[in-house]
Amino acid sequence: MGAISLLLALASPLAAATPRELLTQASFQTTDKSAALALINQGLAMAEAMLAANPGDREAQMQHAVAIGDRAHLTHSPGDAKMARHMFEAFLAANPRDPEAHLAVATWHLDTVDAGFFATTMLGAKKEIGLAELDKAVALGGGRPFFTGFAALMRIRLNPRDVAAARSLAEQAAAAPAPTLLDRIAKHQAQALLIPLRSGDGRTAALLAKKLLPFGRL
Repeated sequence: MGAISLLLALASPLAAATPRELLTQASFQTTDKSAALALINQGLAMAEAMLAANPGDREAQMQHAVAIGDRAHLTHSPGDAKMARHMFEAFLAANPRDPEAHLAVATWHLDTVDAGFFATTMLGAKKEIGLAELDKAVALGGGRPFFTGFAALMRIRLNPRDVAAARSLAEQAAAAPAPTLLDRIAKHQAQALLIPLRSGDGRTAALLAKKLLPFGRL
C-alpha cells in the first residue's frame, strides 16, 4: 500500500468498525487532540460493550487496555497510566506467548521514560523492562513489521546512537510482508526511517521516530 492509499484507509471514519481501527485512526491519522480523544473514547466504549457481552474476548481486553493507555498519554492522567499498566501486565500474564502483549508492556515503559524524569519516577517505568519486552515482542512476532518496525522506532527514539540495532529492525520491517493495516503503517514508517539510518544519522532518525510513533502528529 502506498502512502496515499494508506492515508485514505486511515482517514475514513466509516471504515473504523472496531476498537482497534478507531484507536489506529486516533494514533496515526489524527492531528487534533480533541478529535483523537473522541476516537479513543469511542473505541473504549465499544471495547467495554464487547467485554460486557463476552468477558473472555481477548481482542476486546487488549483494545480496552490500549484505549486507557492512549487516554493517559493525551491527558497525562497518572490514574489512567497506572490502570493501563496493570491491564497490560494482567493480559501478558494470561497470554505469555502473545507478541502484542509484550509490545504493549514495552510501549508503556518506553513511552513513560520518553515523557521525562518526573513521569518515569512517579509511575515506576523502567527502560530495561521496556527493552526486554520489546525484544520478546520481536522474537515472538513472526517477522511482522508491526513488531520489527515499531521496535526500530522505539529503539532509536530512546537512544539516537543505537543506529545499528534500529537499522537492522527497520530493514526487516521494510522487506517483510504486511498482512494488516498496522503492519502496513509500520512498514511504511520503517521505510521512511531507513533514509536517515542508512546515512548513519541517528539524531535525525530519532526526531523522525517521535513524529512517526503514536500521536506524533498532534
